[in-house]
Amino acid sequence: MNLTGPPRLGLTVNAAQFSLLIVINALVGGVLGSERTVLTPLAEREFHLDGYTAALTYILAFGATKATANFFAGTWADRYGRKPVLLAGWLAAIPVPAMIIWAPSWGWVVAANVLLGINQGLSWSTTVIMKIDLAGPERRGLAMGLNEAAGYLAVAATAMATGALAAQHGLRPAPFLLAAAYIALGLGLSLVFVRETHGHAQHEATTHPGTGPAGSHDLTARHVFTLTSWREPALGSASQAGMVNNLNDGLAWGLFPVLFAGAGLSLTQIGTLAALYPAVWGLGQLATGPASDRYGRKPFIVTGMLLQAAALALVAVADTFPLWALAAVLLGAGTAAVYPTLLATISDVAHPTWRARAVGVYRLWRDGGFAVGALLAGIVADLAGVRAAVWVVAALTAASGLLVWARMYETHPRS
Repeated sequence: MNLTGPPRLGLTVNAAQFSLLIVINALVGGVLGSERTVLTPLAEREFHLDGYTAALTYILAFGATKATANFFAGTWADRYGRKPVLLAGWLAAIPVPAMIIWAPSWGWVVAANVLLGINQGLSWSTTVIMKIDLAGPERRGLAMGLNEAAGYLAVAATAMATGALAAQHGLRPAPFLLAAAYIALGLGLSLVFVRETHGHAQHEATTHPGTGPAGSHDLTARHVFTLTSWREPALGSASQAGMVNNLNDGLAWGLFPVLFAGAGLSLTQIGTLAALYPAVWGLGQLATGPASDRYGRKPFIVTGMLLQAAALALVAVADTFPLWALAAVLLGAGTAAVYPTLLATISDVAHPTWRARAVGVYRLWRDGGFAVGALLAGIVADLAGVRAAVWVVAALTAASGLLVWARMYETHPRS
């Protein structure tokens, strides 16, 4: 921040704080990644639950809580500032590893995932909002690509690491000690080194053109909610696509390990597949985010959703590790095209005075997809099997991409 004048926008002038926030978001993602390989086997082997029930309970609890926390993160970030919300998210995470390590019943694991949802909703949303504040209007695709890449590469690396730890040392406690270290480091860095960025958004608001309904300065929370949810074509398209994207991610998180284990894959192979998808997702965003600054947002969103649908169809028909690995790569590539571009779309359209609230509403719908995905996939899997659940989600993902193609306008025309 420039201490002698108004805040300056841009990645170069804010490089130190931006880089710090990338590290912090990687730690947030790492906490999430600590569960992705281990929880479903833990439910089956130590608590004697079937995989469907486990996925339905812990992902539903996580997704519903994270979606709600996202909404409040945006509102509170505007009211109280960004840094207090970030710190609140880290404080919520402190009990999570211990609750899972010493859980005497599955209810403790579900309760831990409620706290994890609060952590992810508050902390991840706030790092997104802070990076948007710092980046300025021209490089937000790059900013979101870097942010989401850091988070999901950490998810991938931790998913692989915890799979290896579980294979060598057991499902508890070793994998969750890694999460405890991430939480301690993230809280310490956020408390000591992160600076408030709300002033950057307030400064940008003084130069924002403010055209059209989405450019209005003074909007109520209800108006922001309706615009972002469905009334404004680009914002509404982004919200539904985000929800369907995380619907299929909830399926991948909860039921893919069940499918892979049923085919005889080892825990190490399952961990590799659990890591491969977010690894491609994370790395790909380093290219797709800045490319959307140059070529526009809509082509990446439509193409990404259709590619995800094709990848899910391949998961449904495959029965070997190499084919599932290919499907994981394709699913990661499709998600990489969509994820940072949707966030950049929200920041293109929303006025700086209520942009944090719009991000919160978008992330409410997007991460509500975890809960919807867990519920839908669990019901269909119980009725018709895991592969049928994958086919249903593949069809919904393709329909979502076609809806974006039909309704959304380009929010960042080709430069």
